Amino acid sequence: MDADSLLLSLELVSGSGQGLSPDRRASLLTSLMLVKRDYRFARVLFWGRILGLVADYYIAQGLSEDQLAPRKTLYSLNCTEWSLLPPATEEMAMQISVVSGRFMGDPSHEYEHTELQKVNEGEKVFDEEVVVQIKEETRLVSIIDQIDKAVAIIPRGALFKTPFGVTHVNRTFEGLPLSEVRKLSSYFHFREAIDLKNKTLLEKSDLEPSLDFLDSLEYDIPRGSWSIQMERGNALVVLRSLLWPGLTFYHAPRTKNYGYIYVGTGEKNMDLPFML
Repeated sequence: MDADSLLLSLELVSGSGQGLSPDRRASLLTSLMLVKRDYRFARVLFWGRILGLVADYYIAQGLSEDQLAPRKTLYSLNCTEWSLLPPATEEMAMQISVVSGRFMGDPSHEYEHTELQKVNEGEKVFDEEVVVQIKEETRLVSIIDQIDKAVAIIPRGALFKTPFGVTHVNRTFEGLPLSEVRKLSSYFHFREAIDLKNKTLLEKSDLEPSLDFLDSLEYDIPRGSWSIQMERGNALVVLRSLLWPGLTFYHAPRTKNYGYIYVGTGEKNMDLPFML
């Protein structure tokens, strides 16, 4: 959700239980304005909160003029002091794949994992147990990146792509019509397209290049991983991810108000294919 409309956005998702205390809201309003100024971001998004056993991580992301350029991610434990996280890598994803359970809420906390490594001594080769330590900050970076790639979404038409390949906020976007808000095809993943590149020219013939340049939710696997509900007398549409429980997207039809927030434990629902 956009930090410039934080209070309105939090009010719109309050029906899902994604609220913040008044003092947290006040701290976020002030500190995110300072983050935007100090880091010279074009936009700042309040990404959400990852719940820990000791403390919670409050997450914000900074965007440049090109909306699909790599985002800068920051975290805070008190909604006042923000620390910049390093970019996510494939190596990080491999490291944290062996870690499970809740976050502690301490960035310096280290998880310990025992793995077997082959050791050569002369002509002999044997397996030796090695204890590998993984910092929680590394896990935090990778989990945020996974959630972004899987379930960060925007409504169709909210962004447009110029002929030069740069993606901007669509200032003429006035919201989705009521006839389109219940369709998964009206929502796109907020990342570079992956599936779209595999489509044939015939499949792309009906697409508008300046608007339909992202992957649609209707092709997500597994099918049925999104819940769509109308609230407040059809004045608000809410999408909830069943794959990453805690991700809530909201949009007031025929208005510019939309966004998403994640409030959860940072754990993926691996049993979802067996639940559908």
